[in-house]
Amino acid sequence: MLKLLGALMVIFSCSLMGMTVASNYRRRPGEIRALQNALQLLETEISYGATPLPDALTYVAERCDQRVSPLFGGTGRELLTMRGKTAREAWAMALEEYYPRSALNRSDRTVLLELGNSLGISDREDQIKHLSLAREQLKLEQAKAEEDSARNTRVYHYLGFLGGLTVVLILI
Repeated sequence: MLKLLGALMVIFSCSLMGMTVASNYRRRPGEIRALQNALQLLETEISYGATPLPDALTYVAERCDQRVSPLFGGTGRELLTMRGKTAREAWAMALEEYYPRSALNRSDRTVLLELGNSLGISDREDQIKHLSLAREQLKLEQAKAEEDSARNTRVYHYLGFLGGLTVVLILI
């Protein structure tokens, strides 16, 4: 009886690990889409609202998807504290806090870091160009993420279950 219970626990825990990995693959396209929408909102706020960057970031954080809100809110709050940090430094700090809890991968993070390098250092038109470029790069990453999600979600579900089953067979 204890062997059966242990075997079921191993299979369940390995299946759960597979589902967790699959969940990240499923979440990533939606999170990238939310980032694109937030960047579009920021672009609109900078171009048509002529809002200063800290206020625009705070505005975007209040109105964008909750999955990406911490990135924009953290940057806006850091800039509003006026501790002498540049927009690039504030963006990098917020990204470092946001990234571990997100479903984004390294290439998505690189796109966002490159965007941060151009925030607040040029005129309005140049910032709009950089925001548009980042959105286009994220659109490409989203297409890759959707392919990865379609391909890998089911694989990791099965891999978790079969991995647990293999461990049980080895232990028995």
